[in-house]
Amino acid sequence: MHIRTRFPYDTAHEDVWIRLPDGTRLYARIWRPITDEPVPALLEYLPYRLSDWTAPRDRQRHPWYAGQGYASVRVDARGHGNSEGLPGDAYDATGPADGVAVVHWLAGQEWCSGRVGMFGISWGGAISLRIAALAPEPLKAIVTVCSTDDRYDNDAHYMGGSVLAVGMHARSATTLAFAARPPDPAHVGDGWKAMWLKRLEAVDPPIHTWLAHRTRDAYWTRGSVCEDYSAIEAHVLAVGGWHDPYRDTVLRLVAHLDPAKVRGLIGPWSHQYPDRGLPPGPSIGFLQETLRWWDQHLKGEDTGVMSEPLLRSWISESHRPATMYETLPGRWVGDTGWPSENVATVAYALQGGPQTVRSPQQTGLDAGRFVPFGNDADLPPDQRDEDAKSVSFEFPVEDVPLEILGRPRVKLRIRMDVPRGQAIVRLCDVTPDGASTLVTRGVLDLSARHGRDRSDDWTPGATEDVTFELNGIGHAFSPGHRIRLAVSSSYWPWIWPRAGSAGFTLEADGSLVELPVRHRTEEPSITFEEAEQAEPLLVVLPVTLDEPRPERLVVRDVAKGEWRLEVDPRYGGTRVHPDGLEFTEDGMDVYTIQENDPLSARTRSDWTIRLHRPETAWDVKIETRSEITGDEHDFLTSDEMVCRDGDEIVFHRTWVKRIPRTAG
Repeated sequence: MHIRTRFPYDTAHEDVWIRLPDGTRLYARIWRPITDEPVPALLEYLPYRLSDWTAPRDRQRHPWYAGQGYASVRVDARGHGNSEGLPGDAYDATGPADGVAVVHWLAGQEWCSGRVGMFGISWGGAISLRIAALAPEPLKAIVTVCSTDDRYDNDAHYMGGSVLAVGMHARSATTLAFAARPPDPAHVGDGWKAMWLKRLEAVDPPIHTWLAHRTRDAYWTRGSVCEDYSAIEAHVLAVGGWHDPYRDTVLRLVAHLDPAKVRGLIGPWSHQYPDRGLPPGPSIGFLQETLRWWDQHLKGEDTGVMSEPLLRSWISESHRPATMYETLPGRWVGDTGWPSENVATVAYALQGGPQTVRSPQQTGLDAGRFVPFGNDADLPPDQRDEDAKSVSFEFPVEDVPLEILGRPRVKLRIRMDVPRGQAIVRLCDVTPDGASTLVTRGVLDLSARHGRDRSDDWTPGATEDVTFELNGIGHAFSPGHRIRLAVSSSYWPWIWPRAGSAGFTLEADGSLVELPVRHRTEEPSITFEEAEQAEPLLVVLPVTLDEPRPERLVVRDVAKGEWRLEVDPRYGGTRVHPDGLEFTEDGMDVYTIQENDPLSARTRSDWTIRLHRPETAWDVKIETRSEITGDEHDFLTSDEMVCRDGDEIVFHRTWVKRIPRTAG
């Protein structure tokens, strides 16, 4: 990592209020080049607190862009951070409408050239796409990183029509805790407490809504730009990582947007900006790469970025299983179209007779983290234990590497004797000594086999062919290795088990896997500069004598047949900011199940957040507890929040709700 200290422009920054049409003010921080000439504006718009939570990350990139001749702007969304208003549903129309108003406000400033770009990762990347779909005239280009175009089937809520237990539970619990954080009196003044209490009264656990909308209905489609790609008029640079759950968005965007307006980039990365140097690498000079995009589309300079292949992808070489890789072996490839003429579908028929697929409920404990952030225990360990709980089929790799790029697809001929069930497929790379590395996976709730917008029970005793895709991947299987297709009927805690599911019979005759095999070609030269950033924010991490908790700990109660997975999200611990703010977060997610009882599934998340300014005696604490259980007919959700100002409890609420298990 190169830390850059000299730029073409000197810079300055200021905090401002942006007034929306309804009078609500959003809190913003603007880094600007010192020049008399109007410059384009870049917007990053988030609910994640610019004055503390994202401040270290913001400092890496916004001053960097300002030094290159852009006004780089970070805005807190309505009802979050120091912004006024109330937090609303993450997928309603308010957030994008506010974003459009901010785009127009920026374009109208005297220091702005009238041309605006947007960028962001995760929520920030998705909102950039949603705002681009509203086509505000000043918005000319966006960079969307690790984001989703499909809120139902490619986010943290559902996968193949199944409830994503690990994603939906953790996302809801974290969202609840984060939404309860107060405005900072150092930035909003003495009215902070009144703002906070009003905000808390409006908070509601999002799990209530997410579990109530079990199929792909209007709630999900209105937040999904995949419903109408043609609405996006801005130029789109779509970026993802093969170890990020949202990478398929990149493949869909390059397939559906005008090739003259889109470019895709997928590396080996986790859910992080590709310049941050977090595992797995290699990292790239991502800020320099985005600068080429901005200069091309906001300043009208020919940087050559549109001469790059439509999709630049990293293809990893075979590697042994590990929960963390500093750097993966592999190479960059370029495809001028997507689907690519370099990729052909090759079918592998499954061999053998009928196989009973009835996996114990703890199958999936070695799935790894749903959203890896580059921590030591993020990625799936050796899959041999998971493979043993599945029905597996193998295909040898002969004399040359077999490269795949894209989304594998399976067709499974299934006979099932109960109305409900789930099929989970993992594609693994098996070494000659038996080590099994997870390459990619896919899920289908069998009630969603005719479409994600409906739920159809299986006719007991019937045999049907079902097809579904696995997540996209770029991977090269080495000669002498084996490609393993492992099929299971459970995958906890990623997938919430279906009540009454008893597995199924898989008919190998008539079942197959289709691999997107990429022919090795003479590749264009694809290179990137060394990663660089602006000078970091001097945040201090206090030294502690406490032994760190394991990131992922599996506990087995042999007598009860119970398995418990404890996960430390590792969001940051305690950080002391240069202005004296002490910001502390502590979270723990626990997933419990009995190996023979799908109705025993239980999730729990506990959060404690403290914000403290010793010099002013400002000291607030938020504690939340979120749980989900279920019976044959309903989910039962329970959430509790306690908020303190010093020693005084200023807010305490408990939510308990039954939500019918109508599908998924």
